[in-house]
Amino acid sequence: MADDIQDYLKSHVFGQPQLKPDEKRSFLGNFRERVALALMIQQLRTVKAESLVRNVLTRYPGLRIYINGRMGKTLINRYLKVAVELDYPFTILAQNGMRVSQPLTEQDFGLVIAGTQKITRPIVL
Repeated sequence: MADDIQDYLKSHVFGQPQLKPDEKRSFLGNFRERVALALMIQQLRTVKAESLVRNVLTRYPGLRIYINGRMGKTLINRYLKVAVELDYPFTILAQNGMRVSQPLTEQDFGLVIAGTQKITRPIVL
């Protein structure tokens, strides 16, 4: 009985326990094993990044694009346009409401292409 009360209090004070929350936060809500392509914001600014993303999207249908909504609007619009052009499902994540607010850096992931199953051969991490 005491363990039930203790578990109830913990779940309501601290929230439901999550599996690998830091990993999911860094990969825009995905587990590392489900990620096919993950590019940092500094990599998204390069000339070759857009063609790389296009190639991956045409080769691997059935995945989903996750775009970091805290990036600049020009970067978001560039990759959003690619997703719409190729009729690829996408999600823009702003990650508001987190307990820890950290400033966005160039080493944060800006774009993640992931699926719902484990990916055996990730392209770029």
